[in-house]
Amino acid sequence: MTQTAIPFLFMRGGTSRGPYLNRADLPEDLETLAQVLIAMVGSGHPLNIDGIGGGNAVTTKVAMLSKSQDDWADIDYFFAQVSVEDQSVDFKPTCGNILSGVGPAAIDMGLVPATGAETTVNIRAVNTGARVVAKVQTSPDGVVYDGAAAIDGVPGTAAPVGLQFMDTIGGATGAFLPTGNLIDTFDGVDVTCMDVAMPMVIARAEAFGLTGYESAEDLNDNTDFFATMEAVRIQAGEAMGIQNVAKSVTPKFGLLAPARDGGTIATRYFMPWKAHPTMAVTGAQCLASCVLTPGTVADGMAARSNDRPATITLEHASGQIDVIVDYDLTGDGIDLRSAGLVRTARLLAKGEVMIPTAVWRR
Repeated sequence: MTQTAIPFLFMRGGTSRGPYLNRADLPEDLETLAQVLIAMVGSGHPLNIDGIGGGNAVTTKVAMLSKSQDDWADIDYFFAQVSVEDQSVDFKPTCGNILSGVGPAAIDMGLVPATGAETTVNIRAVNTGARVVAKVQTSPDGVVYDGAAAIDGVPGTAAPVGLQFMDTIGGATGAFLPTGNLIDTFDGVDVTCMDVAMPMVIARAEAFGLTGYESAEDLNDNTDFFATMEAVRIQAGEAMGIQNVAKSVTPKFGLLAPARDGGTIATRYFMPWKAHPTMAVTGAQCLASCVLTPGTVADGMAARSNDRPATITLEHASGQIDVIVDYDLTGDGIDLRSAGLVRTARLLAKGEVMIPTAVWRR
């Protein structure tokens, strides 16, 4: 055979999509693994024409699963963000939308047995160390994908997947506020640098001359904004202790504006070189934490809830997402016990994805 066959599930997880693979079916060393994933996705072409990517950062994501050796977890989830065009792979971040499909995929792969009408899958996010409890709808036949749950950014409805995130503070940088400050200023722009589920640089939209209500398409067309934002992101990322920021998708960038559609606050999220069409699950947790923490750039833009847990509704480019945050305020900021969200997932295809043997021969 002139190609290497790798078993895969092709799934939508939340508002992202990509292959879900058994880690045991892939090369161990990260350099070879990166080349395999680049070939699989078809990175290097804007349409990913020679792979199964979708020409957008939300459709060039990869989940790799294995049975966990951790006493708490059932599944280890290793994430890779494959670039659309420049043939690179970033193993530093995780992805909460793709994580929405990890529980269902683990059951469909036979890594976790289905138990009754709802199966609990304890997941360790390898990239960041976060622990996530996934509640998956199941039957004697396996995963139930049909249901009445709807999420903005995905047409139709599907079975809900409940996610409860824990141990998310400082996963990438080791600190809730990696710079030690609630607000830093770079190139005259005030930002909050925060690491909750995903390291982020967060600013007010007005600091860039934006309303915060622009569509993802309009933002993507605004090259002046992206140039200014990227300069701020690189400086902030370096101040957060993140290496090679210019070539990494972390830290991500977020913009805030007052809510206008009944939510808590309006947001836009960047991946970081394109606007996210909806909202990242990890980014949503970080933005919600920013809203709840006094003294950040979010101050004065939203009414701060005194409820425990608090529901923070983030307005995004395609609708809204609710984050249920169980927390306490401390002298050091926020003590985040857990953050809960409801997502959906759907199995789209399964079989074998083919990799040229010149890239990897099993």
